[in-house]
Amino acid sequence: MKDNANTIYENAVVIDGLIISKWGGELFREMQEAGLTAANCTCSVWENFSDTVNNIAQWNSWFREFGDHIVRAESAADIRRAKADGKTAIILGMQNTSAFEDKIGHVEILKTLGVGIAQMTYNTQNWVGSGCYESCDSGLSDFGREVVAEMNRVRMLCDLSHVGPKTSRDVIDSSTVPVAYSHCLPSGLKAHPRNKSDEELRYIVDKGGFVGVTMFPPFLANGVNSTIADYIAAMDYVINIVGEDAVGIGTDFTQGYDRSFFDWITHDKGFGRRLTSFGEIVNPAGFREIRDFPNIADAMADSGWTEARIEKVLGLNWLNLLGEVWGK
Repeated sequence: MKDNANTIYENAVVIDGLIISKWGGELFREMQEAGLTAANCTCSVWENFSDTVNNIAQWNSWFREFGDHIVRAESAADIRRAKADGKTAIILGMQNTSAFEDKIGHVEILKTLGVGIAQMTYNTQNWVGSGCYESCDSGLSDFGREVVAEMNRVRMLCDLSHVGPKTSRDVIDSSTVPVAYSHCLPSGLKAHPRNKSDEELRYIVDKGGFVGVTMFPPFLANGVNSTIADYIAAMDYVINIVGEDAVGIGTDFTQGYDRSFFDWITHDKGFGRRLTSFGEIVNPAGFREIRDFPNIADAMADSGWTEARIEKVLGLNWLNLLGEVWGK
């Protein structure tokens, strides 16, 4: 089955629903060489509007400098074209709506600059709603409902991965198009504020939504002792709840970063109270780095997955979701 898995992988559209690694030419080459067709690449976490625009300007420079390896993705057609050309399509994504500030008009501006996905909150409270580490989940604010409506209008995917349960449900109910947990794990395998209950997983998919499964070790049951087989087992758990048509990959690779980065993302707004402590970050054995991406097809095959399931979860499901939300 190994040779067959390799062929499936080579022919498949492979999409990672979340990478927040240290960007640069070496990483872009690694993504391309690993056969990664597309990835949701974080361009904003705690940044405000102007700092996010500066980050996008840097991405524009990278698109020019490393055009042999990466291309911008603003449509499903862009992703298909990247596959045909042997390049990696970069989806600019924000892991917070802090860049919208309190101005609805910023949603459309950032969409025109290429942002295709935005997470409603990053761990804590903002103008829109509450994050998963907030002590009181206030739910989606009235302003947040306007933001969701505007994101629907300009065709920007609402991401709920770091969002609190009540706020997530409010977004799911308010949105007129599918929304996603781009990178999460089930709390049925490990109780953690970032993990989602069986009920939450069912609810988002019952409403037409999507679940990207992460392999970030602090959220896996075996932590730093996890293997790629543990990651596939977590996917199987989610698939058993929501079905194989609504599940994809969302690794949350943090490749290339040192401790200062993790200190920044684990403090409220990057500098406030400490929200959590990850400890040592060791990715699952067999899936340590982006270059290991082809191993995932072998692991899926070893778990008895059919060719159709492998193709769907590798990227076809993500492609279908993005096409539906983006409208192209």
